[in-house]
Amino acid sequence: MDGTWNTIVEPFRVKSVEPLRFTTRAERAAALEVAGWNLFGLAAHDVIIDLLTDSGTAAMSTDQWAALMRGDESYAGSESFARFETVVRDLTGFTHVIPTHQGRAAERILFQATTSAGDVVVNNTHFDTTRANVEFQGAEARDLLCAEGDDLQLVAPFKGNLDVDALEATIAAVGAGRMPLVMVTVTNNSGGGQPVSLANLRAVRAVCDRHGVPLFLDAARFAENAWFVRLREPGQADRTAREIAEEMFRLADGCTISLKKDGLGNIGGVLALDDGDVAERCRNLLILTEGFPTYGGLAGRDLEALAQGLLEVTDHDYLAYRVRTAEYLAELAWAAGVPTIRPPGGHAVYLDAAALLPHIPAHELPAQALACELYLEGGVRGVEIGTLMFGRPSPDGPDSAAPHELVRLALPRRVYTQSHVDYVGEVIARVAARADSIRGYRVVSQPEWLRHFTARLEPLTEETP
Repeated sequence: MDGTWNTIVEPFRVKSVEPLRFTTRAERAAALEVAGWNLFGLAAHDVIIDLLTDSGTAAMSTDQWAALMRGDESYAGSESFARFETVVRDLTGFTHVIPTHQGRAAERILFQATTSAGDVVVNNTHFDTTRANVEFQGAEARDLLCAEGDDLQLVAPFKGNLDVDALEATIAAVGAGRMPLVMVTVTNNSGGGQPVSLANLRAVRAVCDRHGVPLFLDAARFAENAWFVRLREPGQADRTAREIAEEMFRLADGCTISLKKDGLGNIGGVLALDDGDVAERCRNLLILTEGFPTYGGLAGRDLEALAQGLLEVTDHDYLAYRVRTAEYLAELAWAAGVPTIRPPGGHAVYLDAAALLPHIPAHELPAQALACELYLEGGVRGVEIGTLMFGRPSPDGPDSAAPHELVRLALPRRVYTQSHVDYVGEVIARVAARADSIRGYRVVSQPEWLRHFTARLEPLTEETP
């Protein structure tokens, strides 16, 4: 659209609808108690607006639905894989294209093939599954986020950048031989969906070249990152998001992508790289757990839909609408007195629970408390990114605290309208108005890995010891 408009006009028409089930607060309280006060445990039909994740929750286009009908379900040598491979190669430039059922499967295969106990893998910020897959190999996942990224309220264009000086120092201290790869997450999900600049990627590439360390991208949200580069990086305004994305990939030696994000799919992932020896090890692991290399745990129809999604995701109007929607939701939160990470990212808004609930200490999980209250108030499901997700359990005292206490409200792609977003803003405002009365939580039971997915909790009361 030309000009500046107050109304966000979705760049699509709705052709099929799914009814929402509206619940009462009493029904939501009962559902949350059954779920052990863990929003992951809720049944989907008990959620009104689901912002738990933008992974696998996109609405597919008419062209994607049409592509499903072309699905070649041959076990080996599928024509659908050939089309998928061509699209991924054209976008990334990488030689070897290995499909997986989702992004964490690509991570597991990559780190199992490249990483050993005692190694160090650095990233701007590892996401939860990435960190878990590194640590499962006995390696250390080390975050080297730029200084700007630690300041939630600083307005800076590229707060997702990796600290290049820290990377140099880490290689000098650890030794390149103990660093199987460097990874940069674009956009930086755990850091608030903040983008990484082309200049930063070039600088990281130069360091990796000097020391002989491969560079990989966690590129789940590559299109959104490319859009921010176009908007914010000098000299990039006249380029398309597609052109910028292609350069991003060509600065790396390989990538993992959860295609449930910027692949606009409901399932799927990919590991793409240039090193033939590593690719062969990865394919062998793929066959053990995912499937034959030309389907990798996916149906042919899924490969078709993902190939089409990768062609659509860098569309100018789509990206402009998506990024503006996140910005709009952040504006509603601020208007309600709830700080968010500034500037807003492209896929989600991150509410600062520690700022809203300063009376709840980190070990009482303020971000989880806020997330639960948003659900209780209006059936809005978000996700805690704080001490429940990233804190370290301690048997002798309170859990070690995460750096920040955030609630992520992730926006599924092409699913909700502006009126849905307005409703979420109203729910945030109602919770903020009674923030002083909100109490914390404690963990009752938890697994060894990725506890936030399945842990059971309970709310604290005045009588809680």
